[in-house]
Amino acid sequence: MAVQTVASNTTSPVDLGPAAALSCRECGERFGLGPIFACASCFGPLEVAYDLPGDDPEALKKRIEAGPNNIWRYAPLLPVPADVADKPNINPGFTKLVKADNLARELGVTGGLFIKDDSGNPTHSFKDRVVAIAVEAARAFGFTTLSCSSTGNLAGAVGAAAARAGFRSCVFIPHDLEQGKVVMAAVYGGELVGIEGNYDDVNRFCSELIGDPLGEGWGFVNVNLRPYYGEGSKTLAYEICEQLGWRLPDQIVVPIASGSQLTKIDKGLQELIKLGLVEDKPYKIFGAQAEGCSPVSTAFKAGHEVVRPQKPNTIAKSLAIGNPADGPYVLDIARRTGGAVDDVNDEQIVDAIKLLARTEGIFAETAGGVTVGVTKKLIEQGLLDPALTTVVLNTGDGLKTLDAVAPTTGPSATIRPSLEAFRDAGLAG
Repeated sequence: MAVQTVASNTTSPVDLGPAAALSCRECGERFGLGPIFACASCFGPLEVAYDLPGDDPEALKKRIEAGPNNIWRYAPLLPVPADVADKPNINPGFTKLVKADNLARELGVTGGLFIKDDSGNPTHSFKDRVVAIAVEAARAFGFTTLSCSSTGNLAGAVGAAAARAGFRSCVFIPHDLEQGKVVMAAVYGGELVGIEGNYDDVNRFCSELIGDPLGEGWGFVNVNLRPYYGEGSKTLAYEICEQLGWRLPDQIVVPIASGSQLTKIDKGLQELIKLGLVEDKPYKIFGAQAEGCSPVSTAFKAGHEVVRPQKPNTIAKSLAIGNPADGPYVLDIARRTGGAVDDVNDEQIVDAIKLLARTEGIFAETAGGVTVGVTKKLIEQGLLDPALTTVVLNTGDGLKTLDAVAPTTGPSATIRPSLEAFRDAGLAG
């Protein structure tokens, strides 16, 4: 892992609310808040450490509930200034938690099944959450350009957030992404650069650009701003618990790309417990991957501690990260909570997309097909308890990945404009 060469701003304090420092996940060494992402001592990943509010839990709940209907209601728990809601941002979050009774009947779930549907965010994926936090860090550190390496959804989120916040944007994607995601990333007017190769090739290029004078003044949301960016995923945990009546779910199924979303959801749940906002009780976290890019699932099932990289080959391109940075931490969390990590093939992904659409009217992108498909598989294997409250994440909109379902989805019939033709087609009910 390359170390960011831009010096951390430790001489003049920055206002990132309750964020107190950056802490190494491996050795625990602390650093001042700044655009750095790797420990100078052991090269371990850095994450935000906090001085969390000491409010009475009930008072803090009321403070949160009185906030805006977006992620800024949780500003006291995030690395953002207190006045963040007054700044130009795309204001994502507080998306629907759908009680999926129809899907529950199909899968045999009796304990309550919910879909956390993040397709309702401004650019129709959960990436708006993480980018919104990264924008505030970019402001604090004086960056002028927002950038990222992306499998598609992040590119669109960065383009939109940069346009809204007044930043220049330049984002990098694999050259063969779904056309819907390419168009959505380009429409916001920033620079969009296709790289010949897969996501891991794009990410390596971005790491090189950070260390070059060409990258001066650039905030790469998922590289040199990664510690702050990752914190946006915690808001999924906060919202789920608040929407469940300030209760922890018994089980949660999360898609795995880099693995950061899963690890930060666990962090968010632990923070809620520490603050007394939810009752402390066991919960299980399950990870979901596509069979064509399943390095974490492969390691979990083999009992390994190390995640071996794979070359992606799957329709679930938003999850196609063959060398996931947080893979080992995902393994730890799945094992610690009693969860598991599993995968489904492309055919099962498409079937699951259609199943969710048919039962709940939610059109998920391929990553949502992965989580629903893996949920079905885990129930069949006896690894996920159907008698417990379960939350499944849908992280994006199916309109972005139409190619996955288009070959097997279309009109039931094409007929002449007459009642006789309609009757003959057998569609009268």
